Amino acid sequence: MRRVTLNIRKLVLTSVILSLLVPMSVTAAVPYEGYVWNNLGQDVRSVNGYIYEDSIDGLDMSSGGFKNPESIFIAADDTVYLVDTGNNRIVHMDEHHQLINVFGTEGTGKLSGPKGVYVKEDGTVYVADTKNNRIVMFDSKGQFLQEFGTPTSALLGKDFSYSPSKLIVDKRDYMFVVSDGNTKGLMQIDPNGQFKGFYGANHIGFSWARLFTKLIASKEQKAQISTVNPLEFSSVDQDEEGFIYSTTLGAEFNQIKKLSPVGVDTLNAGVERKYGERFANGPFSVHSFVSISVSDSGIISALDLQTSKVFQYDILGNLLFIFGGVGEQNGLFVTPSGIAQTSDGMLYVVDKGRGRIDRFRTTPFADLVHQASNYYVDGQYEESAIIWHEVLKFSANYDLAYQAIGKSLYKEERYGEAMEYFQLARNKFDYSASFREYRKEYIREHFTWIFRGLILLVILVRVSIPRIARRIKGQIIEEGNPH
Repeated sequence: MRRVTLNIRKLVLTSVILSLLVPMSVTAAVPYEGYVWNNLGQDVRSVNGYIYEDSIDGLDMSSGGFKNPESIFIAADDTVYLVDTGNNRIVHMDEHHQLINVFGTEGTGKLSGPKGVYVKEDGTVYVADTKNNRIVMFDSKGQFLQEFGTPTSALLGKDFSYSPSKLIVDKRDYMFVVSDGNTKGLMQIDPNGQFKGFYGANHIGFSWARLFTKLIASKEQKAQISTVNPLEFSSVDQDEEGFIYSTTLGAEFNQIKKLSPVGVDTLNAGVERKYGERFANGPFSVHSFVSISVSDSGIISALDLQTSKVFQYDILGNLLFIFGGVGEQNGLFVTPSGIAQTSDGMLYVVDKGRGRIDRFRTTPFADLVHQASNYYVDGQYEESAIIWHEVLKFSANYDLAYQAIGKSLYKEERYGEAMEYFQLARNKFDYSASFREYRKEYIREHFTWIFRGLILLVILVRVSIPRIARRIKGQIIEEGNPH
């Protein structure tokens, strides 16, 4: 415990010192203001969690510049694999962004319009070769190994169009593939290239309008009405435990999901949650998340094409940071298309519109928030509360800090104090839960006095009521017999 406390103090002290050393010119140059959404659905100012570092465009490499890059994968050794779609190739760079290899440009493994890449721990590379309607596997040196063409199955039907765009590979070497235009879920393909079924399909929500139409429409009219299909997945990633994270295009709620091995969404747990901005109306009311990345600690970073912003959430789905936007300045994007992160937390965002990768580093504030979140998720509530208090010194508008401190106090059965923090976080549900426990605790602690008070009240009532009744009766008799 002493070592943990010392580590916390060291982290807090380091963060404060670093924040004082950040040049004012750098802060002023950030082309976006930090903000978060509070529990009332309002956007409130906050400290920026990420700041633009630099860009990689390939122009200084012997392989030449990138052209319409689509997505990116960062391996366990922090080497970078870029899907350079316009040049029909995969560009492999080391952690210092020096060229290691370029492959997929010749022979049987020649790519056409690739969109996705996944790399196993042993360096085996899987590429979604979109226009060739296949998945291509290369070894760690970029040499072609084999291909997996269009799968065949009665479950797919004769008219199924196979267009793989994103994929991940699990520990069994099963491929989970996003196929453009497919609304039935992720495709499961075994190591032999055999289709094994759909996984984690989105559900069609209930619609009164659709029900009413079915009730009044004739058979001919029903035949003319297009069939309502589930929404399609747009990207996929997985964590160290094997949970699969997905994003969905065009969804109003639950655009981000965490799928269990049986395809159940465990992030939202049957509750409708809205990720991204919270505009009630307008062009951004429905988001288009196109890429997702999950850190080793479960921090979720999702890229929204509509707003050109990155939205970051903790492992429980609580909003941590928002940054980016549409524009030509460094730190903004023209057409963002992919996101990934290194082991030290640096975020890489592919800007397809400008043919480059933009890198973003964490601020001391983000380091505090991430550490506090990690402590809380690990059940170290006392340690997390210490850091959340430091977070509030940076940004008093950060509702998540009040909520997390309240949760920590609740776990410690300090319900009265927890109520105060839940009130500051505007969390009515947890405030009510704390109040119920506080009430029980108060009754237990003061039971003797409460019991004595009740006995005294009963005695007073038994003595007073007959007297009052006799007095009232006497007054009635007097009024009925006037002199």
